[in-house]
Amino acid sequence: MRPGAYGPGSCDFFEEVAKFRAARRIWARVMKERFKAKDPRSWWLRFHTQTAGCSLTAQQPYNNVVRTALQALAAVMGGTQSLHTNSLDEVLAIPTEEAATIALRTQQVIAEESGVSNTIDPLGGSYFVETLTNNMEEEALDIIQKIDDMGGMLAAIERNYPQLEISDAAYHYQRQIDEKEKIVVGVNKYVTDEDIPVEVLEIDEELENLQIEKINRLKNERDNKLVKESLERVGYACTGTRNVMEPLIDAVKNYATLQEVCDVYRQVYGEYRDPGIY
Repeated sequence: MRPGAYGPGSCDFFEEVAKFRAARRIWARVMKERFKAKDPRSWWLRFHTQTAGCSLTAQQPYNNVVRTALQALAAVMGGTQSLHTNSLDEVLAIPTEEAATIALRTQQVIAEESGVSNTIDPLGGSYFVETLTNNMEEEALDIIQKIDDMGGMLAAIERNYPQLEISDAAYHYQRQIDEKEKIVVGVNKYVTDEDIPVEVLEIDEELENLQIEKINRLKNERDNKLVKESLERVGYACTGTRNVMEPLIDAVKNYATLQEVCDVYRQVYGEYRDPGIY
């Protein structure tokens, strides 16, 4: 689950908390009423949260530290069990070690210094948060019902429903930014001409050559007949109803590369193309 319920990369703190609370309610209801789950433990929603990379900005990139902290705090207040915090420079390149450390320290400050983890559902009972939670739950259930009426998620995808909803939401959000209905600090308000330098991770090209050399050596030293046979078993599993994981694990143990496994998938399934675009 990613922060950003009502717009890609939303930093609306209370909406984020309400989203997670609504998700737990919906999960419990669906498990009990739809799937008739009897074990109360299966009614508990356990989820991982990653802060929204699409909310990060190349403009004034150090603002991203604050955005990530707010989103991480909202996730904790909303009851997440696991959390990933994005680095401030991910909008520019692969994170540097320093940026990744700041992202880690953000989590650690929240966990060790803020005290917000000392109680469960700390915002429960707030009129504002409860109202947001109720509204979000109601709207989400309406969407679930709409998908059910289409015949389920697979049918909805084939009709391009979720793709168009995501596209429309992104377009609407961008329009709000362009028209300053939503403020993004450093992008459409409090803009400066100052060029703020940020250290960006640069990968030595020699590493690419080294990796190519290692792959070529692997292919020369492994049992290629065994690799071919194991990849054929992966392809056979893909075309039938078998669990693909068992032959996939065998192929990897025989030193099949990621490229070779993906080539099997491409051969069997083809490459995905968004039906709304292609």
